[in-house]
Amino acid sequence: MTDPAAPLPYGLCQTIGPGLRRVLARNPSAMTGPGTNSYLLGQNDLAVIDPGPDDGDHLAALLSAVAPGQRISHILVTHAHRDHSGLARKLSSATGAPVLAFGDARAGRSALMRDLDAREGAKGAEGTDAEFRPDRRLSDGEIVDGDSWRLTALHTPGHFGNHLCLQWGDQVFSGDHVMAWSTSVVAPPDGDMGAYMRSLDRLRGVAAKRLWPGHGDAVDDPGARLDALTAHRRARAQSIRQALSSGPASATVLARAIYRDTPEALLGMAALNVFAHLIEMMEENLTQPQGELRFATPFRLK
Repeated sequence: MTDPAAPLPYGLCQTIGPGLRRVLARNPSAMTGPGTNSYLLGQNDLAVIDPGPDDGDHLAALLSAVAPGQRISHILVTHAHRDHSGLARKLSSATGAPVLAFGDARAGRSALMRDLDAREGAKGAEGTDAEFRPDRRLSDGEIVDGDSWRLTALHTPGHFGNHLCLQWGDQVFSGDHVMAWSTSVVAPPDGDMGAYMRSLDRLRGVAAKRLWPGHGDAVDDPGARLDALTAHRRARAQSIRQALSSGPASATVLARAIYRDTPEALLGMAALNVFAHLIEMMEENLTQPQGELRFATPFRLK
């Protein structure tokens, strides 16, 4: 674990395992924790996993991490939030390496989420990289090789429709799907709670020994963390059902009733999480919107 009293190593390239290094971007926030982790994997041909935000200092740090005889051969993006994908095109231009991802910012969404996006667009505060386009689209289960590494792409929608986790032997780069320091924001239409829960189950089946998240420290007991995240979401859904037993309510009203200790500045994101739960419960025939499906529409129990 990181020493909370130590200064954060922004811009430094740290060796964190055999053949694995990390550069921390200077973009801390309530949504990103200490900042975005950009990983460099390999010995000669290097894979950069999540190049991070569009920041000149971070670009310079990644380029300076390339030693003589090395080259960046692949740039892999777990998902199209700007704190992960924003630097991809500039890093590609500087190195000649292609950008690989599941697809553009709208890839991987369900029909319901596509319809919701067309109706009112995204309301999340994390920053969708709407212009993101990979040079190469990775399909679920596709293998990407370097001279000393092999990654398997796992499509894990939920936090974002085009979200990938990347399996590296018995370890997984988990992006924003699983982190140690926080739960993931699931904000429709980018986020999908039903897909998120199914992706947790999929990662549990991988039985990884360690997860390397997009923000914060490594997850050294993935099974326990996945169980905790699943239990947290189930408890939140139960709280929503209990609140709806008093009558119809919107996601914003429910968030104020349920997230009593959440700072005012974060209640908007909390309400989007509630909206994601309400949609999942609607798909399970447990709730019904009182009108057209929109963020502000009240829901009732069925």
